[in-house]
Amino acid sequence: MIKLQTLENSPLETLEEKGWKWMLGEDTLPYVTKDMVVVSEKEAEAYYEAANELYDMFVEAAEHVLKNDLFEELGIPPNLVPLIKHSWEKDASWHLYGRFDLAGGIDGKPIKLIEFNADTATCIPETAVVQWASLKANGLDEAKQFNTLYESLVAAFEELIGENPTYHPSLLISTLPGSPEDDTNMQVLAEAATEAGFEVDFESIVKVDFSSSKGIFKQNTKDGSFEKFDYWFKLIPWEFIAWDEPELCKIISDICMDEKAIVLNPAYTMLFQSKGILKILWDLNPNHPLLLETKASPIKGKDSVEKVMFGREGANVRIVSSQNETLSFTTGEYQEQTKVYQAFTDFPTDAYGSCYQAGVFFAGEACGLGFRKGGKILDNLAQFCGHVIVD
Repeated sequence: MIKLQTLENSPLETLEEKGWKWMLGEDTLPYVTKDMVVVSEKEAEAYYEAANELYDMFVEAAEHVLKNDLFEELGIPPNLVPLIKHSWEKDASWHLYGRFDLAGGIDGKPIKLIEFNADTATCIPETAVVQWASLKANGLDEAKQFNTLYESLVAAFEELIGENPTYHPSLLISTLPGSPEDDTNMQVLAEAATEAGFEVDFESIVKVDFSSSKGIFKQNTKDGSFEKFDYWFKLIPWEFIAWDEPELCKIISDICMDEKAIVLNPAYTMLFQSKGILKILWDLNPNHPLLLETKASPIKGKDSVEKVMFGREGANVRIVSSQNETLSFTTGEYQEQTKVYQAFTDFPTDAYGSCYQAGVFFAGEACGLGFRKGGKILDNLAQFCGHVIVD
C-alpha cells in the first residue's frame, strides 16, 4: 500500500523566490498533487540500483540488435537505420537523459521494468524542481529526496563540451508548435545547459533551417542573418521525423554523419524507446528479477499488456486476459503499429485505489525519482506525485 504525506503549502512561492515561477507554465501545477509518496532510504536506493542495472542491460540489448540486424523486429523506420548505426559507433555517451517507468519498489514489492522513455522523456520540471520546492515550502528537509536530476543534467552537458572540443557549445532547442508542456520541459533543460557553459536559443522545428552541407541554423528575424548551432536538441520523436518528414530525415542524417552538428538525443535512443526492445531484453535475460516476460504474441496462461512499438502517453494500450479477452484498453493513433505483449503486473495503490508508477531519470546514472498517479493504464491524464524519504 502506498503511504502518502499531504503537504499544505503550494511550492509556487518558493519557485517565485528562486526565479523558477516561469517553469511551471499554465498546465504544470494543477496536475501536481499535494501528496508526496513516502519512500524509505532502502527503497530509494533500490530504485537507483535498478535503473543503473537496467541501463547496462539496454546497452547490451541494443548491441545485440545492431549485431544481428534486428531493426525490423523493433519497428525501426529503415531510413533511420544508417544514422542509428553511425550515432552508436560515434559515441554512446551522447545520450543526454531518459526516464525509466517502473512498477513496484514500494512496500516490499519487486521493481519491474515497464518501459524506457529514452528519446523525448518529459516530467523534468516536476521531478527536478517542483517536488524539491514542495518540501522546502513546507519546512521539510529538501535533501530527503532521491533527486539530483538538475545537477546531473548540468554534468551531462559539461561532459558533452569536454568530449567534443571541435564543436562550439551553441545549442538550439526545438519543440513542436503549440506544445506548452514541452516548452516548459525544455526551459529547465536550457537552464542546465547554460549553467554548463552552452549558449542556448529556442526555435520551433518548423522554423529551423537545415542544410546537408552546412548544418543547422536559426534565422535572425531582425536582420535576416543565419546563426549556426553545433548542437540541436529536439523534443520531437525520431519516428515522427522518419515517418512524416523523410526528406528532413535524410538531411539530418547527412548533417550528423558529416559531423556538421550533434543531435540530441541521438538516433540510437530509438532502440531503447521501441517496445520491441522489451522482448529482446527478456530473450537475453530470461527470468531476470527486474524484467517482465515479453513476447510477440499474447502470453499463454498469463494476463498481459499489449503495447505498440512507439505508442506515447498510454495510447493504444490493451490489458489482455490469459484467455485473450480485453480487460481494459485505451484508444489512439498508433493502432496500425506492430505489437508486443508484456506480462501484466499490478502497480502499487493508495487507500483509494489509485495506481502509482515510479519514474527514475537517468543522466549518466540514475538521478531522480517521481511518481505518476492514475489508473491501471497511465495516460496523459495521470497526475504527478513527488516523494519524500522517511527513515
